[in-house]
Amino acid sequence: MDRLLIMRSFVTVAKVGSFSGAAKVLGSSGSLISRHVADLEKQVGVRLVNRTARSVSLTEPGLRYSRFAQRILDEIDAEDASIADLHDRPEGPLSIICPKWIGSLDLGDAISAFSVAHPKINVRFELGGMSDRTYDFLDSGFDVAFHTRDLRDSSVRLKKIASLPFVLCAAKSYIERHGMLEDPNDIAVHQCLVHVNDPVWRIGHGHESTLHKIRNVAFQSNSYIALQKAAVHGRGIALLPHRPAYDELMSGALQVLLPELPVPARSLYAIYGPSAQAPRKVEVFLDFLTTWFSENPIPEFEI
Repeated sequence: MDRLLIMRSFVTVAKVGSFSGAAKVLGSSGSLISRHVADLEKQVGVRLVNRTARSVSLTEPGLRYSRFAQRILDEIDAEDASIADLHDRPEGPLSIICPKWIGSLDLGDAISAFSVAHPKINVRFELGGMSDRTYDFLDSGFDVAFHTRDLRDSSVRLKKIASLPFVLCAAKSYIERHGMLEDPNDIAVHQCLVHVNDPVWRIGHGHESTLHKIRNVAFQSNSYIALQKAAVHGRGIALLPHRPAYDELMSGALQVLLPELPVPARSLYAIYGPSAQAPRKVEVFLDFLTTWFSENPIPEFEI
């Protein structure tokens, strides 16, 4: 029998002075309340109530125990309320993790802006060290993780935050040496700069899109910033996020390849716990980031 349940039954009997009255308060039956009190008396080894045909009164041990039980139940109720209140308030620690390449782009700016806007939320933001198992971030103590894959995992919840545009590009110096890319299939004969987690490139949209597993890898890195620098130096063609490539595209240091077949954007997803209602701080964080990305789009550049 649940000790707290029978303690609550006993305390209610002590307050109202009858089993039937306690049953009405607790939405139970008089016989069940009576059994709870009897079970409690067996556990403590003394008689706690005097039973008569019309009423129930406390013995001296019963009076002492009712005060003790009331104090315990009050503390539990207060702690429950405090935890529920913490869940509903946007404050306290918030731990976030994402792959290095995402954190070094717009996401770092967005999370910094969030931290300034919500000083009562103490942000911990880590880059890298993510497991392939989507739910491991929860076991590691993180509240939110970011991915660009559309996950199907019932152990976590998913929210799309933004779209991250990508571009296929190369330096003018590389194009002068190796020729312009005329067809997506020509990728196979070009020197490619490849992110270690992105060995297959999708070119074009819809029915025109094609997948290309990169085999001629001239330069490989887990950093798109490093790949962007290698591209600017003319090492090969690269598939880059717009943000780190934007200035070089605008200046002409990098040129867009196959402009008639643009590279699909990738969705940025926030992943968080599976509970029906996320903590308020997580909801506020996700809403802020969604708004931030909509209000801070990557500037367009002319191809």
